[in-house]
Amino acid sequence: GEDFDNRLVAHFAGEFQREYGTDITGDSRAMQRLRTACERAKKTLSSANLATIEIDSLSHCTDFYTSITRTLFEQLNMDLFELCLPLVERVLADAHMDKAEVHEVVLVGGSTRIPKVQQLLQDFFNGKQLNKSINPDEAVAYGAAIQAAVAGGIEEKRFEDLLLLDVAPLSIGLETAGGLMSQLIQRNTTIPTLSARTFTTFVDNQPGVHIRVFQGEHYLTRHNNLLGQFDFEGIALMPKGQPKIQVTLSIGAEGILQIVALDQITGKSHHLNISDTVRLTPEENERITEQAEKVWMTLRARDNPNLPQLLWTKIDQMQ
Repeated sequence: GEDFDNRLVAHFAGEFQREYGTDITGDSRAMQRLRTACERAKKTLSSANLATIEIDSLSHCTDFYTSITRTLFEQLNMDLFELCLPLVERVLADAHMDKAEVHEVVLVGGSTRIPKVQQLLQDFFNGKQLNKSINPDEAVAYGAAIQAAVAGGIEEKRFEDLLLLDVAPLSIGLETAGGLMSQLIQRNTTIPTLSARTFTTFVDNQPGVHIRVFQGEHYLTRHNNLLGQFDFEGIALMPKGQPKIQVTLSIGAEGILQIVALDQITGKSHHLNISDTVRLTPEENERITEQAEKVWMTLRARDNPNLPQLLWTKIDQMQ
């Protein structure tokens, strides 16, 4: 929704400058008043074909009166509207479902009130009627309140038959030689979850390993988000390939990621906890996922047979 507001603000700020010769983009007060008016106009256009903007003394005692049609609003935001469909396609792909298998499409979130969004969704699902029976804003708040109550241990009879599932928004894995990303926890894995994998050394008599944990979908770690890192020293000095270092990643119901490294020969271990606060925002999640999908599509188009999925040297895997 904020993206639509930004488009309107930029449009009307430009209109004000063309008409009155004043650039208000550096005036925070004027821009905030304009943003508030744009938000109201956007909501009006969900139920009307025309919205007016009237702001007294927007800048230097200059009043600003203008209007916008739903058609112009859709033109300004068409590229944003079109971004909705790849998200729907990704959800269906992750669920291994065809759109014909969807029984009902329920609209959640304030922006689903926008007629163009509804039209694109209905066309995508071959004319299926959208379910508009619930308040899209209340649905989000209601769901968050229930999840907080369940996570907080509040016991109520109406929660007895309720199953809430949280998932990992992005894949989590370790960096390997060459800066490659090896995923241990896949995107959309149900939380809580645990995944362990055993690695070995890259050179003879290696005294330790530097473990770096990343979040993202790109096969190169430099394009992903670094969650945490530590040095695991004091491992058994042996020829390369012989040490066995088990790394376990687990995410609890509270969202805390725990990394445990264990030298299976000496019994020495090291662990690191990463709180939920380091997670990316939903916008950053979408950006990283979209970039990764573009890269994979390019590699597949080239028929590349060596899509890297390596760790230091993987010798065993447990799910």
